[in-house]
Amino acid sequence: MRSVQRMVRTGGRFACLTCYDATTARWLARAGIHVLLVGDTAAEIVLGHPSTVHAPLDFLIQLTAGVKRGAPGCLVMADMPFMSYHACDADGVRNAGRFMTEGMADAVKLELDRSFAPLVALLARAGVPAVAHIGSRPQHAKRHGGYYAAGKSAASALALIDDAVALRDAGASMLLVEATPAEVTERIVASVDIPVIGCGAGPACHGQVVVLQDLLGMTEWQPAFAAPAARVGEQISAAASEWVRRVASGDLGEHPYVMGAAEREAFERRTGNGPNARKVTTP
Repeated sequence: MRSVQRMVRTGGRFACLTCYDATTARWLARAGIHVLLVGDTAAEIVLGHPSTVHAPLDFLIQLTAGVKRGAPGCLVMADMPFMSYHACDADGVRNAGRFMTEGMADAVKLELDRSFAPLVALLARAGVPAVAHIGSRPQHAKRHGGYYAAGKSAASALALIDDAVALRDAGASMLLVEATPAEVTERIVASVDIPVIGCGAGPACHGQVVVLQDLLGMTEWQPAFAAPAARVGEQISAAASEWVRRVASGDLGEHPYVMGAAEREAFERRTGNGPNARKVTTP
């Protein structure tokens, strides 16, 4: 967290991507990514569900631990899933603690408005760095009839600024603003003194996050703010097709596992025509 705060103080920008496994985390760390978000988007990207509300708590905790093991030098932020903190504040503190201990997270992210300020204060009191996710909140998508943009009216924009200030005052370590007009986000950034991550929220933010698979061109549809930087999906398909060809043709390369001469002789003696040979039958 300090490294990100230091970057913001010196006018730097930090990059954040979603990540769900140790191997990918290792490669992203080598690329210089500063923050990895183990998002509840794993429900869609990993498990194939239609929305983020289907991400199981224990599943995300284990993914978070794997990402941290793969990229111990990155700031790893864990998404607290649907209903892991909504029923009561005690659940929220307890489950955030599990992400910190079992999941080895450096921070937890919660989709909030200012009504959750008491929970943020409790997390700060417990020593849990909380990232307050405001604006469009995917866990609320069904309430709105689908994914939605936030802050498009003057009244809702002012409400978002109030949310940002209240959650900062309660002890949030960072904000994440999703799907808001650029001028609204700019005002939010100017209203708080903590790092702000944008997700389709314009260029004013200190950091930017997108879903990794969108950036890699692996999803069927990408939002406009996450234009693919590669076509990895096509490369995976091509590699799989090449494997199909190799298997069909028997072109598997040199076989790496061999028996020593003495063991081969003993094996052939027992399975060959000698007096001690064992009959090998074909099923």
